[in-house]
Amino acid sequence: MEQYNILVVEDEVEIAKAIEIYLKSQGYYVFVAHHGKEGLEMIEKEKIHLAIVDIMMPVMDGIQMTMKVREKYDFPILFLSAKSEDLDKITGLNIGADDYITKPFVPMELLARVASQLRRYSKYLAMLQGQLRTFNGYTVGGLELNLDSREVTVDGKPIKVTPIEFKILELLMENAGIVFSAEQIYESVWKEEAISTETVMVHIRNLREKMEIDPKNPRYIKVVWGVGYKIDKQG
Repeated sequence: MEQYNILVVEDEVEIAKAIEIYLKSQGYYVFVAHHGKEGLEMIEKEKIHLAIVDIMMPVMDGIQMTMKVREKYDFPILFLSAKSEDLDKITGLNIGADDYITKPFVPMELLARVASQLRRYSKYLAMLQGQLRTFNGYTVGGLELNLDSREVTVDGKPIKVTPIEFKILELLMENAGIVFSAEQIYESVWKEEAISTETVMVHIRNLREKMEIDPKNPRYIKVVWGVGYKIDKQG
């Protein structure tokens, strides 16, 4: 079994130490940093599989750190946030974070989120390395999703999507014409009960920004008001 390296970036020493203890109890190897700049330095030196990043930190906050990370790395990032930081959570998801958990949190919930993200990331890496071979894909209009290469193109132009965005797109394209509620998308992609669907809405919005010429008048991912989201069969 592969040893996963997890980076915890949290300026409150007691919280960072508690998270480190929880993670080590599950067999993870843990690195700890207390601001974004220190976190980036650790990422340059160590192979990190997942980062847990606080939003509000001195020197460099979690938003700035995530933007820097996403220039070079695609491992999952889980945000820690206070309830008052809703806007920051949305910003974080838009610039590349994969999920968030609100402080104070239940340790088992944090560990479940970490395990879920690592499972998806491991499968994603295996696909890239050719360890899992699937040669089918989906095409809707000018939108193409290749399960073999894990690539998404729009009118022949490649677009960079996160592993979570890829799974959402795969679900909608595989079932083109079918409407999925935000809860159904969350449970299908995250493989757990939907407590909050805000994460889904942010990822959908992020996908539209990448895919659509006019995100406010989308060609592909359509809203069925009061029901959910779908991709039409013809695009």
